[in-house]
Amino acid sequence: MAETDSELARRLATETGRLLVRVRGHGDGDRIAQDFIAAQLKEHRPDDAVLSEEAPDDLSRLTASRVWIIDPLDGSREYAEPGRTDWAVHVALWERQERERGELTAGAVVLPAHRTGPPQPPGDRPRIVVSRTRPPAFAQRVADALGGLLVPMGSAGAKAMAVVRGEADAYLHAGGMHEWDSAAPVFVARAAGLHASRVDGRPLAYNQRDPWLPDLLICRPELAEVLA
Repeated sequence: MAETDSELARRLATETGRLLVRVRGHGDGDRIAQDFIAAQLKEHRPDDAVLSEEAPDDLSRLTASRVWIIDPLDGSREYAEPGRTDWAVHVALWERQERERGELTAGAVVLPAHRTGPPQPPGDRPRIVVSRTRPPAFAQRVADALGGLLVPMGSAGAKAMAVVRGEADAYLHAGGMHEWDSAAPVFVARAAGLHASRVDGRPLAYNQRDPWLPDLLICRPELAEVLA
């Protein structure tokens, strides 16, 4: 039986992660991961379009009904640093719906170097994960207003999955990112019952002509009204 889109997304993310672990420190992980995923999609979903960080943007995707949005290695800086676990593989599928709208319909995020423990209950102080290299200027003000803590971390996927696992309560990002940075994390977060939007509460849109996204908020639902 052919793989469903969800099964394919999970397998590609998992197998790419294993490949990246094997070649870590011995090659161009971004290119190796891109080549593997591109070959798999060409074999298993030859009629679908692809938007990837590591490939030229073919704008024919704008008229396609199905577009895979991938980041073969999210957190290249962390991947290059021995011992760091906050890097990820993102694989997501966007599909055109009625009235030309589109939605994310499948997705997977894998953190190949992370060893997941049991889910953590919410703490007394909200934990807000932010970029370890370029946290939003207003993030500290938000944390102070909530009596919360800022938790610096790499990869967008790692930050989103920290919220999914209960290790953090919110992921706040501003200053820009691309669709491939957030598509798979947003799908997984929503599937886990979390809120995902722009930081002002506006909806996220994917497969746009310009794949640049200004900001992102992923959080526990009860924090959405406070943060968005």
